Amino acid sequence: MNTDLLLQKVEQYAEKYADKIIPWLMTNGLKVLFIAIGAFFIHKILIRFIAKAVRIAVRPEKHQSKESEEKRENTLIQIFSTTSKIVIILVSSLMILSEFGIEIAPIIAAAGIVGLAFGFGGQYLIRDIISGLFIILENQYRIGDLVKFDTLGGEVELITLRKTTLRDIDGTVHHIPHGEIKTVSNLSKDYARINLNVGVGYSTDLEHLIEVINRTGNELANDPTWKHLILKTPQFLRVNDFADSAIMVKILGETVPSRQFEITGELRKRLKIAFDKEGIEIPFPQIVMHQAPTNSPPKSIQEPENN
Repeated sequence: MNTDLLLQKVEQYAEKYADKIIPWLMTNGLKVLFIAIGAFFIHKILIRFIAKAVRIAVRPEKHQSKESEEKRENTLIQIFSTTSKIVIILVSSLMILSEFGIEIAPIIAAAGIVGLAFGFGGQYLIRDIISGLFIILENQYRIGDLVKFDTLGGEVELITLRKTTLRDIDGTVHHIPHGEIKTVSNLSKDYARINLNVGVGYSTDLEHLIEVINRTGNELANDPTWKHLILKTPQFLRVNDFADSAIMVKILGETVPSRQFEITGELRKRLKIAFDKEGIEIPFPQIVMHQAPTNSPPKSIQEPENN
């Protein structure tokens, strides 16, 4: 009996609202569907247009490699695509709300008032956005670059108008608002440099040392595994310092962006093998300790026993 009563009530509600729901679906419902589909296709078309427009508009800078140019293009495409997506979602949402009979004029007015209220307290947000615009326009760094901000450094994973996301060598992700960035050091723009200081013993024949270093650098630069990554062969530059335990010599070379660390590590390995083979000493700090002589305590004088 309860089941029959429940079915009867469901039928009553269906008959009551069917006259309202079906006409709405045939008119406003179809409009909502068309708005959603239209927003989806507009977004897809706009992304392709942005990608083509950016690749046409961006001109390579002097000494800029093809990889650096692609990094800049991808960064701009990602920023413009994200911004256009947000705009499309906001506009289509307001249009859909109006089809549900909700007045959007008060919503827009309220958004303006809220925006004005946030404007007084959102000066940091405005500062971040303005700083982000200058970073993008001046091409200070791109997605994929290795950068350092004051005490933080890593690979750029994401750039928006408000912040930059870095991932350091430990895998930690850092989110830095653009307004907080005071100094930017780009470690991978145009080219990178091998800058290596090596210490050798004071008894080392410097002419022999220079010959070994330059030969090792040439072998590395001609290796098929590494030659396409090296722009300028690592070579002896100068005697850099007379340290406490070693003569410090500087080795300099150039690599493609972002590859200087692994190439410098390979050069260190090859130099160690070459130095061991050629009998060149790589000294380590040593401390010579002198122990002051100690005065032995006087022997006790024994008096002869009286017989």
